[in-house]
Amino acid sequence: MISVEDALARCLALAKPLPTETVALRHAAGRRMATPAIARRDQPPFAASAMDGYAVAGDPVAGDRFAVVGEAGAGHAYHGGLSTGQAIRIFTGAPVPKGATRVVIQEDVDRAGDTITIRPNADAGPHIRPAGQDFRAGDRLSPRLLRANDLALLAAMNIATVPVTRRPVVALIATGDELVMPGEDPAPDQIIASNTFALAAMVEAAGAEARLLPIARDSEAELLAVLEMAVDADLIVTIGGASVGDHDLVGRVAESMGLDRAFYKIAMRPGKPLMAGRLRGVPMLGLPGNPVSSIVCGHLFLLPMLRAMLGHDDPAPQPRQAAVTVDLPANGPRSHYMRARLSSEGITPFARQDSALLSILTEADALLIRPAHDGPIPAGTTVPYLPI
Repeated sequence: MISVEDALARCLALAKPLPTETVALRHAAGRRMATPAIARRDQPPFAASAMDGYAVAGDPVAGDRFAVVGEAGAGHAYHGGLSTGQAIRIFTGAPVPKGATRVVIQEDVDRAGDTITIRPNADAGPHIRPAGQDFRAGDRLSPRLLRANDLALLAAMNIATVPVTRRPVVALIATGDELVMPGEDPAPDQIIASNTFALAAMVEAAGAEARLLPIARDSEAELLAVLEMAVDADLIVTIGGASVGDHDLVGRVAESMGLDRAFYKIAMRPGKPLMAGRLRGVPMLGLPGNPVSSIVCGHLFLLPMLRAMLGHDDPAPQPRQAAVTVDLPANGPRSHYMRARLSSEGITPFARQDSALLSILTEADALLIRPAHDGPIPAGTTVPYLPI
């Protein structure tokens, strides 16, 4: 068995960044921007009013009077000049007229006809946003997974299309005679295929495309046929059938198709029977069939591989720190990823850690990480964890 760290390094070595494609800004959410975006204009492109009020020159005081000679609104600039003693009625977002140095907010004036008078205790703020206050033409937005806020910024930069990394296509293959799809009537010795749906959701949330292939039954011919359906994907993920045994066919069939195996079995729990390699040039990850093991390995290995394909600079999981709320006994020879719950007090592992308990995994929002051969840990000790 190899360590989790070694297995992750070998998985990431299989996953190379994919080519880029250009998409319309409207369809860029959730995509990985592949190259920096460069602003094509200043924002704001002109000095703009930050308030509704009156644009004036100088530094007026209480009792000063101004003649209102024009109006400026958003998208409707006032193109004339502004002389001493004059004011322009102005609205938020409108260009500040030439010569104006201050916007007096409308609550701080009395208006009679076309004359305004500054009230006592008027706000002294200029209420003018300088041109380029937010960003300047030529400023850059670094590559990233694009969120809604990023799209607003790109639009303001006058960018209509974005080069993004192509979405990885992930072929998910559940294996085993014991499996049926949700909604079907299982025989007494069958169970519902559940892992595939969690993994597909994880894949899609990471910015990839999940392709659910038919369940591969326990025959070499059927598994071969389903694997042949997957070789045009960017990543092949099998679920189950990776352990050593008469009915665990994935490794044997994949090797008959030319699998170049990178490793098999890792020193962790849950998730010991993990396999990875390259099948006809396509990275392949063989996950355990046990529900919790499969999903935990998805967080530790599958998602980092997808992040690498999408071009992330540091695709590995990023542990956080929290104080454990209970005493923990010494750990054994395998790294242990314990399902746990976070709270204001810290992190608490569940008492039951059986790797078949999906109900516990549903309640968990973190994996508390116990390194191999870790000694006893008293409550209050800071420990690493991964949010899930």
